[in-house]
Amino acid sequence: MSDLQTISSKLWAMANELRGNMDAAEYKNYILAFMFYRYLSERQEQYLVTNNVLDVEPGKSVNQLYREQAVGEDLPDYLQDISSSLGYAIAPDDTWASLVGKIENSAIVPSDFQDMFDHFNNNAALNREAVQDFRGVFNDVNLGDSRLGSSTNERAKSLSRIVKLVDSIEYKSDDGTDILGAIYEYLIGQFAASAGKKGGEFYTPHEVSEIISRVVALGREKSDEFFTVYDPAMGSGSLLLTVGQNLPEGQPIKYYGQELNTTTYNLARMNLMMHGVPFNNMTLSNADTLEADWPDGPDARGIDQPNCSFDAVVANPPYSAHWDNSEAKLKDPRFKEYGKLAPRTKADYAFVLHGIYHLGPEGTMAIVLPHGVLFRGAAEGVIRKTVIDKNYLDAVIGLPANIFYGTGIPTVILVFKKNRTTKDILFIDASREFEKAKNQNRLTEENISKVVETYQRREDVEKYAHVATLDEIRENDYNLNIPRYVDTFEQEEEIDLDEVRRQLEQDKREIAELEAKIAETLKTLGVQ
Repeated sequence: MSDLQTISSKLWAMANELRGNMDAAEYKNYILAFMFYRYLSERQEQYLVTNNVLDVEPGKSVNQLYREQAVGEDLPDYLQDISSSLGYAIAPDDTWASLVGKIENSAIVPSDFQDMFDHFNNNAALNREAVQDFRGVFNDVNLGDSRLGSSTNERAKSLSRIVKLVDSIEYKSDDGTDILGAIYEYLIGQFAASAGKKGGEFYTPHEVSEIISRVVALGREKSDEFFTVYDPAMGSGSLLLTVGQNLPEGQPIKYYGQELNTTTYNLARMNLMMHGVPFNNMTLSNADTLEADWPDGPDARGIDQPNCSFDAVVANPPYSAHWDNSEAKLKDPRFKEYGKLAPRTKADYAFVLHGIYHLGPEGTMAIVLPHGVLFRGAAEGVIRKTVIDKNYLDAVIGLPANIFYGTGIPTVILVFKKNRTTKDILFIDASREFEKAKNQNRLTEENISKVVETYQRREDVEKYAHVATLDEIRENDYNLNIPRYVDTFEQEEEIDLDEVRRQLEQDKREIAELEAKIAETLKTLGVQ
């Protein structure tokens, strides 16, 4: 959409100008948080109007009416009513419109920003079922960062400039479509690209998310039952959202995710809600997936989480991460059937087994990992063999190098299913099909569609895909290195030695003639 591109590009340019010497990965915490706060405030305004909570008076804005009517002893009732429906409540003095008004009238004081976020935290606790989704979501807005300004007043001025910038955004396109979520997603991607290695910690490139999401959504028909999708290393939540976008229109979805980094966890909460996901359709946790299994008893709401298996599991976990592989974990139901634990310095298979454990019997799991998981031996070799013998591995999809933020290594998508009817593994080598961009390679829509269609057809494609039998896998000693199964060798053109000799003779004659001309010229000039 041209509107989206224009608005997003303008916002990004202005944001870069405002951030000065602040690192992009840190500055995102300010601009994205204020975007989210504006969204929550305006969503609350919409609720107050559509549910006739306020007595409408002509000529007055919703914010004016709210400030006039939700006062004194009536205020707690208003906040309770709002929170019971939306999961949060914003007091009249703390609304986005009130904040902008204070800034425009030069009535803002430095403490207003801290008070605003503190009040939000307290009012989020009004709804016990939503407290996990809202409390502390703005904790990463460091109001005391000296890079915003050397004094309290200077920092307040910097924050006011960010508020003005966010307030200038038009959240709807010319045709009235709400593009807020898309703008937010664009900015996350831009911040990830600017943050270098740190960017890879919270964002999966959209093209990779598309492949994963289309694969796990294949064959799904619209149902009245909730489709459940889980990401044990969810980052900013973009991969979860992409799965939802690839399901049949109108399909009810519940999103589940876990993230170790608190800042990134907050980003995911904001991202899902900015895309219109209600708080009661998302259950996100801030924890170490490999240490604190999902679900881990009652959540922060005090509600037991019985949904320990999901229709889809998707993940782009940190590659070859360190983890605690103490022997006690061999009793963990996620790992005990495989005889070995993933190495301490390479947790890749720990994430694989965690995902398989939580995959429903008819579900699909797709996870991005480094190539080493295909061939490394020792404990990983034992785990890989067991997974294959259990007939869980459905496909191996090789991706191009340099398509992720922060690493240039080539990666693979492993696809798993539990109730497979055939004993074979599809190999796709998509590593050579990409578009070269300035800083990193990218997958085109044509590249993405080819991968997904090849996966769906499950047939051999010369120099691109091969369906390998279990006997072939065993012959290769369970080594899954893609070149063992997909022959991409290009026959070099045969060299005509007689033609090469003829050209060499021709070159010699031309050199001799040139040397004779040079000698004649030098003689004429009296040099020789």
